[in-house]
Amino acid sequence: MKQHILFDLDDTLIYCNKYFYHIIDQFSDAMSAWFRGYDVSSEEIRSKQTEIDIAGVQAVGFTSEHFPQSFVDTYHYFSDLTGRPRSVIESDFLWKLGRSVYEHEVEPYPFMEETLDRLASSGHELHLYTGGELLIQHRKIKQMQLERYFDSRIYVRSHKNIQAMEDILTEGGFERDCTWMIGNSIRTDVIPALTTGINAIHMKSESEWVYNIVGIDVEPKGAFFTLHQLRDIPDKIHDYVQNRQPLS
Repeated sequence: MKQHILFDLDDTLIYCNKYFYHIIDQFSDAMSAWFRGYDVSSEEIRSKQTEIDIAGVQAVGFTSEHFPQSFVDTYHYFSDLTGRPRSVIESDFLWKLGRSVYEHEVEPYPFMEETLDRLASSGHELHLYTGGELLIQHRKIKQMQLERYFDSRIYVRSHKNIQAMEDILTEGGFERDCTWMIGNSIRTDVIPALTTGINAIHMKSESEWVYNIVGIDVEPKGAFFTLHQLRDIPDKIHDYVQNRQPLS
């Protein structure tokens, strides 16, 4: 039976978090050097940046501005807290450092192409549903030549939540018991999928952003699996569809 399969992009099909972690390491190193002698630890710096970053996502969604702004705001916070004078040069450095995370080359997860090839050749319809800014996400999509799998079935949203998922499903007329959401985020992939009554596969990553780590208090209406590798997806979906009891 043909399934409609929505894939998340970042940290599901391509690497993302590790580049943010690398930039945050550089940010922490710079801040620790500037505030040496002011009794500010790297753990406090990282904790405050995470707090501000998450607040930015909740307020404005997945825009490219909130991440570099979290660096500048964290710098201003500790400057005001300690009395260390602010520097326009340092603020500008942090802004540019934060923006640089969007310039890295795109790297696919292992078995990305093989997985998408298998699903497409089995007759399933593939969709891409990602959070972020249109230009940034389309640059990644183009570099990975993902249009060959998803064609025009690509949805980019600044707010990736239950309402956004419901809008996509309603506008697209998806048959929900034959529709899947596959992604790494419990908050933005799994919970919206389960809440809107579609199947879900949680792709568990080795290191997850704090924002994505939440509890699941939704009872699945269909399938809900946790997998660790993309190559396991086709067989898991095939087995479920083959063994599923007809709806009464």
